[in-house]
Amino acid sequence: IEMVVAKSDLGIASRYLDLVTGPEARLFEEVEAEFRRVVEWITRLKGTDSILSADGTLQRSIRLRNPYVDPMNLLQVDLLKRWREGGREDEDVFKALLATVQGIARGLKNTG
Repeated sequence: IEMVVAKSDLGIASRYLDLVTGPEARLFEEVEAEFRRVVEWITRLKGTDSILSADGTLQRSIRLRNPYVDPMNLLQVDLLKRWREGGREDEDVFKALLATVQGIARGLKNTG
């Protein structure tokens, strides 16, 4: 759980929120609060000041790959917006969108 939390970025997540309209947008506040509670409990249970403080190698790995993954996330937000606005019919946008899913999964070293 600690590794997944360390890979999470609420700033990037908030960019996806721009795609949400209506009352569902309020859910992000709950997600954000829950995320902060999880971080607090992990650090409390481990007796540390921050996530992954005992695993410098993984911490460094995440820090080094974020500059490559973050632009893919931002591109994905843009592509999702364009795909939706185009009635979900533009095959080229859809293929590019799928490529961002794969790229982000590989960058984060998670499954797509």
